[in-house]
Amino acid sequence: MNKIGVLTSGGDAPGMNAAIRSVVRVALHHGLNVVGIRRGYAGLIDGDFYQMNRSSVSDIIQRGGTILLSARCEEFKTPEGRQKALHNMQQEGIEALVVIGGDGSLTGAQKIDKELGIPVIGIPGTIDNDLAGTEITIGCDTAMNTVIDAINKIRDTATSHERTFVIETMGRRCGFLTVMTALAGGADAILIPEMNYDLDDICNKLIKRQEMGRLHNIVLVAEGVGEDFKTNRNLDESPAFFISRLISDKTGQETRVIILGHLQRGGSPTVRDRVLASRMGAKAVELLLAGESNIMIGIEGRELVYHKISEVLSTKKEIDMGLYELGTILS
Repeated sequence: MNKIGVLTSGGDAPGMNAAIRSVVRVALHHGLNVVGIRRGYAGLIDGDFYQMNRSSVSDIIQRGGTILLSARCEEFKTPEGRQKALHNMQQEGIEALVVIGGDGSLTGAQKIDKELGIPVIGIPGTIDNDLAGTEITIGCDTAMNTVIDAINKIRDTATSHERTFVIETMGRRCGFLTVMTALAGGADAILIPEMNYDLDDICNKLIKRQEMGRLHNIVLVAEGVGEDFKTNRNLDESPAFFISRLISDKTGQETRVIILGHLQRGGSPTVRDRVLASRMGAKAVELLLAGESNIMIGIEGRELVYHKISEVLSTKKEIDMGLYELGTILS
């Protein structure tokens, strides 16, 4: 093997640059050439390639986002689009790929391995932490810290004005980000897609606290509950606004809505994300050199682990219900 490619795909996550840096420098250490592929799978189809060296990844470990850029690519989902990608990789002499991203990115990686015959190693990069086969994904720790920082600041004004704030966090259909930040941030109520919830019970709980003199609250809502709300209530708006109005009507408290949105995806990665990304990037190169393919690298405890991408994609990741229950008890 003489030349490998590296790309980032899907939603950006803090730590992706650290992973790119590690892939490039470890590959160069082993005498490989490295091709950077801009804009993910769209870059494969467009042939948006450039040769990378040590300087290409200087001064990026502390930066959020991805220097390789990212994009959605519907064309790659077609056999014709993937054949274009194969042609461009063959023309460039790319013999293997490292793909950094979430489940959509891994789905594309699996097709490259199975259909196109190009060895691929996947690195899990997503703030949602919704991939099986790993305790945590690159970017999630930074996102959690960003949410906690927001909760701390929102709590100050909630206390000052005796208001209830409904805060919507990201995570798609996975409530991990919400559970962890609710526990660490001392939220007063937690709504996640994995658990049934009763809004009347939540309001009654807030009313009891109001009677005890507690006039401010933090309610955390995972964005994934929105699908249930929109289906059951015919809503065009975010469920956070519906929840806010219901709390206001039932408790008489002033309520405000904060949708953190893409704020959670940016920012300088934490130490944990930088170290995790660096370890995974190095291991990806080592696995390719060992002849491995169609594998996603994960972490369990302190040890890196490896799973077939097909297994990762076919397994639903379960969140720790014990942490959810603890967050509820402590609220």
